[in-house]
Parts: sequence; structure tokens; C-alpha cells
Amino acid sequence: MGRAEWQHRCDDYRNFKGDKLVPMIDVYAAEGTFSNKHDLARDLAAAVMRWEKVPDISMFRNNTAAFIHDLPADAVSNVAGDSNYVRVQVLTPIGVLDRDKQLGVVRELTDIVAAAAGDPELTERTWVLITESPEGGWGINGHANTGADIVAAARRELAGK
Repeated sequence: MGRAEWQHRCDDYRNFKGDKLVPMIDVYAAEGTFSNKHDLARDLAAAVMRWEKVPDISMFRNNTAAFIHDLPADAVSNVAGDSNYVRVQVLTPIGVLDRDKQLGVVRELTDIVAAAAGDPELTERTWVLITESPEGGWGINGHANTGADIVAAARRELAGK
């Protein structure tokens, strides 16, 4: 599928009551950075859902998730040898986050991470990477879903309300 066709599909998704597709978030930090990893994961997932503007239905609530990975302090380093950095990787379908949404999600996730760590200066050491998944790259329940599959499932759930 070419970029223009995918962009057209993304536009169709946006017009479907503002829906987007299901994101995944991974956070990597040295052990002890976060005292309440569960709340951090929930807060990050909720923030990305807000930025993607998906409807508040179980399909999206149950499949938008964050995973907090504790690493030994000696497993994280920059060139200077510092290990007090956090890496947040957000996986979304290609073309879902326009530039304003990229800026917004990066700012909000950075702030959430720093607050969860109790360290306002952590904003200076938090890297947020947005990665785009190709069409068909969303595997749920043993099936590689396309964007159209996910939109159809969301429409079915919304129709059942």
C-alpha cells in the first residue's frame, strides 16, 4: 500500500467519530525510578488515548496499554556514563499522530513520567520516541489486524451500545 492510500485510510479513520487505532507504550528506566508502576502505566495509556481521540469503549480501554520495564542501573547509560534517563516508546499506526498531536503527546508523557518519579528535572532526561507500525501490524487474539479491521470492530462495539 502506498503512502497516499494509507493517508486516505487514516483520514477515513479520523472521520469515523475521530477514532484512531490502538497504541502501545513501553517505558524503560533504571530500577527504583518509579514507586507506582501500575498507576504510571495506566496514566500513560490514558494520555495516549486522549491524544489519539479514540472513543471510550472497552475495545480501546482494554487494548491501549503501557509496559514499565525496570532495568539494572548499569544497563542504562549515555556517553557521559549517566544512567538516570527514561525512554518512552509509543507505537502507533502510521500517520495517526499529526505534528500537533506528536508535540502534545511527547510533552504530556514527559510530564507524567517526571511526576511519577517525583523528579521535575527528569523532563530533561526523558526521551519519548514515536514509532509507526505498518498496515496489518496490530496483532490481537492471534490475528494481524489492518486498520480497517480495527475500525470495523470499533463500529460493531459502538453499534451495540
